Amino acid sequence: MAWDFSTEPEFQKKLDWMKDFVRTEVFPLETLDLDWDQLRKAIAPLQEEVKANDLWAAHLDPELGGQGYGQVKLGLMQEILGSTPYGPLVFGCQAPDSGNCEILAAVGTEEQKKRWLEPLLAGEYYSSFALTEPDNAGADPTNLTTTAVRDGDEWVLNGHKWFISNAATADFMIVVAVTDPDAERHRRPSQFIIPIDAPGLDVVRDIGSVENPRPRPHTYGSHCEVVLRDVRVDDTALLGNRGDGFLIAQKRLGPGRIHHCMRWIGQASRAFDMMCERATYRYAHGSVLADKQTVRNFIADSAAEIQALRLMTLHAAWRIDEEGTAAARKDIALIKFFGAKILHDVIDRALQVHGSLGYSADLPLESMYRAARAGRLYDGPDEVHRDSVARQYLKGYTRPADDRPTEHIPTRREAARRRFAELLAEQP
Repeated sequence: MAWDFSTEPEFQKKLDWMKDFVRTEVFPLETLDLDWDQLRKAIAPLQEEVKANDLWAAHLDPELGGQGYGQVKLGLMQEILGSTPYGPLVFGCQAPDSGNCEILAAVGTEEQKKRWLEPLLAGEYYSSFALTEPDNAGADPTNLTTTAVRDGDEWVLNGHKWFISNAATADFMIVVAVTDPDAERHRRPSQFIIPIDAPGLDVVRDIGSVENPRPRPHTYGSHCEVVLRDVRVDDTALLGNRGDGFLIAQKRLGPGRIHHCMRWIGQASRAFDMMCERATYRYAHGSVLADKQTVRNFIADSAAEIQALRLMTLHAAWRIDEEGTAAARKDIALIKFFGAKILHDVIDRALQVHGSLGYSADLPLESMYRAARAGRLYDGPDEVHRDSVARQYLKGYTRPADDRPTEHIPTRREAARRRFAELLAEQP
């Protein structure tokens, strides 16, 4: 079996262009305190350049306006885009819009695609995905309590959602609600497309968090509390089939986690660069930090971990391309929890090497550090992914006969003696 993550020279040229473009055109936006309207104006000409280079919405198939690159190439792109919070937005592959595009393309009706998917792909609309609830563990979406009840020709939605990413700047949201409370637990929910201005839909507030303790309203990257009070929609709002809410959600998670991990590699690599640069000139206790064994250990460990995560993630992407998302479940779960740890640890070391400067807001490390903590929670907490990986590995093992370990040396020795009895008999 060959595992080849190389790419042809033509695509490498695109990656080289992306690296230069992101650093020179997108990085500067980080230093400005732009509201949503200002940010959209600032990125509009950049998005046109991306489209001109055939790199817009690259996660989608060509018939949907994407490039059909496959997960390995997408992973290499996301590694570059993840180095800055605005990278995916400029290239039209930001979460949660990218995942919403994928499920609209997969299960949406022609009417839904025309009304919601086409403007989403064009960068005219933005969206959110309303799953998480304050009173139910997000790691177990089968416990949702938001409901959609049939009333004549309409559905009536009631419920409480929170940490709904980009709800403050969205034009519509996809809401997961229980339509069949007595069904098997994975068949209880359905998904609905709700315009943000629908009567009864209230985006209550932007929630402060470790990442952003005092969020400014109506800014990109918000996490919002949302309440639905008797929100009425007709059947054109139902996404896919009734009871398929859980299955549809799975379509957006596998590839999305690949993209998360490759973006984390981009962030970790940026922190690594800052750490190495700092080591070349910061002087303490008779020499620069680059001469200190502890700092060298930081650098060596970080380089090894980033490389390990990169290879693991590209291998998972390769498996999706070759065998499909289902075949790569174990690989995806592995990189999710391993990647979140690597991201945190590399940024932590870089911050430590910078001392008070790293702790200050004069470098991006402090904001990167705070944002990294969320990686262990979103798209499922680390503990759930660890449990999933362990269960999948354990399926390949069975209880040994007589509860004796397979590698039990006395048992193996006795079997070997029987097998080689003739040889042993010849010995004096």
